[in-house]
Amino acid sequence: MFILDAHLDLSMNAMEWNRDLRNDVPTLRHLEKGMTDKPDRERATVSFPDLRRGNIGIVVATQIARFVKPGSIIPGWNSPEQAWAQTQGQLTWYKSMEEAGEMTQITNKKSLLKHYDLWNDGTPNDKKPIGYILSLEGADSIVNISYLEKAYNYGLRAIGPAHYGPGRYANGTDATGKMNQNGIDLLKEMERLNIILDATHLCDDAFWQALDHFNGAVWASHNNCRALVDHNRQYSDEMIKALISRGAVIGGALDAWMMVPNWERGISDPKKMNCSLETAFKHMDHICQLAGNANHIGIGSDLDGAFGTEQCPYDLDTIADLQKLVLIFKNHGYTDEDLKKIFHQNWIDFLVKNWD
Repeated sequence: MFILDAHLDLSMNAMEWNRDLRNDVPTLRHLEKGMTDKPDRERATVSFPDLRRGNIGIVVATQIARFVKPGSIIPGWNSPEQAWAQTQGQLTWYKSMEEAGEMTQITNKKSLLKHYDLWNDGTPNDKKPIGYILSLEGADSIVNISYLEKAYNYGLRAIGPAHYGPGRYANGTDATGKMNQNGIDLLKEMERLNIILDATHLCDDAFWQALDHFNGAVWASHNNCRALVDHNRQYSDEMIKALISRGAVIGGALDAWMMVPNWERGISDPKKMNCSLETAFKHMDHICQLAGNANHIGIGSDLDGAFGTEQCPYDLDTIADLQKLVLIFKNHGYTDEDLKKIFHQNWIDFLVKNWD
């Protein structure tokens, strides 16, 4: 099955984890032997070879750099300009991977369909470039609204205004409070430029406010269900229904603490907590039951988003194992047409509808 994964922090892994993603996952793990600077060392799950092995030909790839005030317990950059510079370094990495033939940027309907056809032309995919749609996770690095058009011109096509905690434009996970005028202005400029609003990470106050003020395309790249894991990072059924009414697609995330209740970071074990790909299915199926169809879910794994095999489904070794989900959905009665929608067509239809 061809897969479109709607959320991967590739540039963060390359630039901050210093992983050359042209290596396969076993090599990445070997190169990190004995390293302890980050909790997921030796536990990588994502690489270009493993994406190709899993037939994952298109990804929504992030830029990310949070602004924080000095003394914050949340890591980040101490000025918006520093955060912007960090995202530009990440952009340069994506461009260098294009020059190396590893990736190709997708920015419009024509390039999307052309790349999809390339990956489904019946020839081996092991040397084909991976298509990427550029997304910004947290808008803190947008120094001021004029920077948004600069970002659009280099290919940015989706923005999640918030990440963790309080943000410059919106409040995110574990924070509360509505957006100020600069957040509303951001939404208006995104709408003018036809940049997708990624509702992921918006706190409840900002979520409802954003839906009220933004009339463009909305998706949720990587979110699970509050009905199954009661935390503000997840969506309540009411929020899910609101997204469905807007024609959104919601990507199922594979970070264990979002999948099973009572997860303790650095302590809990996926196997002991019974955190499996079947668990991911339960979240995605819950959304299908609310929608009454399979038209509003997709894959948004968030794999290697500052975690590895220590904090993801125990039956997933590398990102290629996303293919195991196909059989899980099938065993639960989902049709071949449903499977096609879930693993790529919902995302593609969304983009075809909303892009020129």
